[in-house]
Amino acid sequence: MQPFRIHKGLVAPMDRDNVDTDAIIPKQFLKSIKKSGFGPNLFDEWRYLDPGYPGQDPASRKPNPDFVLNQPRYQGASVLVARKNFGCGSSREHAPWALEQYGFRALIAPSYADIFFNNCFKNGLLPIVLPEHVVGQLFDEQAAFIGYELTIDLERQVVIKPDGTAIPFDVQPFRKYCLLNGFDDIGLTLRHADKIKAFEAERLLKKPWLAHTI
Repeated sequence: MQPFRIHKGLVAPMDRDNVDTDAIIPKQFLKSIKKSGFGPNLFDEWRYLDPGYPGQDPASRKPNPDFVLNQPRYQGASVLVARKNFGCGSSREHAPWALEQYGFRALIAPSYADIFFNNCFKNGLLPIVLPEHVVGQLFDEQAAFIGYELTIDLERQVVIKPDGTAIPFDVQPFRKYCLLNGFDDIGLTLRHADKIKAFEAERLLKKPWLAHTI
């Protein structure tokens, strides 16, 4: 998992309440468990005018010119500002996969669905919770200024606006530790790889028949 320390990125707005995970990555794309290739189908039903299916060449699709991520000013955006209860609905881990693989590194919203919120941290995506009126100000500022960027400093736990204003945010220490170091659940376990190997070797010495069990 890619570590998250300081990120500066173009902001894109998702100006809808209760954006659910089926909107983030529709159900027909959940067949794959490869954990890759979901970026082209992020917000698929809003992003394209034609129905999509797994494995389809994105170049063959008909983009919806009215959808925010298809607008030229938001190309290359890596920070998504959203409204309340983002990521509600079914508990599909594919949703943060799709957001991260599209290019987003951080989300800012007043609230998130619990399971989606947890899945973001496990997949290198930083979901920041800020008061609703502060998020509203960010929506207004990005609408007023083309190329509006935010800097997110995880170590200091601040979102820095273009004028230098620093907005503090909370994050649990363990989640912060994992993101700063790029540790997903497997990465956390592999920190103890030497101890695991030593345990397995000792166990086989004491119970050699285990090496031949299926």
